[in-house]
Amino acid sequence: MSQYGSVPEFSLTERSGKTLGLEQLRGTIWIADFIYTDCEDTCPLQSAEMARLQDELSAQEVVKLLSFSVNPEKDTPSVLSQYADRYKADVDRWLFLTGGQEEIKNLVQNGFRLSVATASTDPGVILHSPRFVLIDRQAQIRGYYDSRDTEALQRLRRDVSILTKR
Repeated sequence: MSQYGSVPEFSLTERSGKTLGLEQLRGTIWIADFIYTDCEDTCPLQSAEMARLQDELSAQEVVKLLSFSVNPEKDTPSVLSQYADRYKADVDRWLFLTGGQEEIKNLVQNGFRLSVATASTDPGVILHSPRFVLIDRQAQIRGYYDSRDTEALQRLRRDVSILTKR
């Protein structure tokens, strides 16, 4: 399993209204994805897969799931909360984050090294990576996994298992 650098410090708002940053995640293993609530492309599939992971990893308390909104202007904490309810997201394990547009964009592009941009043909569509990102207890990025690829998702599950045993 590779290392792809560290996740930088951040301070975002969770759907509960609480501020969450890297400090609160230290010592946990987490899987991040990037979504927006009115997305009709990969987001519903990503969120359904995260719901499956939540169920499969329920015994692994050290593992958290984080969904970062790439449309923070629309995705307020209350909107994210309704979205989370649709997927039966556990309030302690699957966190939904929003914040300032520039902060999110900077975190996605420079922190996680993924793409995000508004579609030039339709400003309501946000082009973003459908990848899941695995982060270890020291906030090191350990892998990228295409949420549309069954083999990649099997690799993610295996890598989570390896990290939880360390």
